Amino acid sequence: MGSKEQKKALLNQQLEQLGSITNSPSVNKTSIIVHASKYIEELKERIDKLNEDASTSQPSHDDNEDSLPEVTVETLEKGFIINVFSKTNCPGLLVSILEAFEELGLELLDARVSCSDSFRLEAVSDNEGQIERVDAQMVKQAVLEAIRNWNQHKEQD
Repeated sequence: MGSKEQKKALLNQQLEQLGSITNSPSVNKTSIIVHASKYIEELKERIDKLNEDASTSQPSHDDNEDSLPEVTVETLEKGFIINVFSKTNCPGLLVSILEAFEELGLELLDARVSCSDSFRLEAVSDNEGQIERVDAQMVKQAVLEAIRNWNQHKEQD
């Protein structure tokens, strides 16, 4: 009998968690499941929209530079989110990009880098204490210039 009560308590706990994740105002098991189903559908639609946006967005490089990484820069209240992606591994590129950040006076608050089969950098910067105002376009241009310089250096080797 105790096992049955434990299973019921566990189910109720899981339903409560599901209700809180999906922001369901209901306490009824069926209503929570219906809200969860709608929530999952909304998430699927958001993923489809993001995938559609990603496939229609133009890369940030010139047509003659197809092999160069893509760069996006989003402006935050006091900094930027900088994303750099390449389908191929780019040995040495991280150093070039970090040097560009340093030249701009950007302070990195957080960064995630993957360099195994491809190259991906997601960095969050802070530009609060800067004397000179830096905007997203300046950051993007500096990163693209670092990529071009890295690419030229790589081709010379």
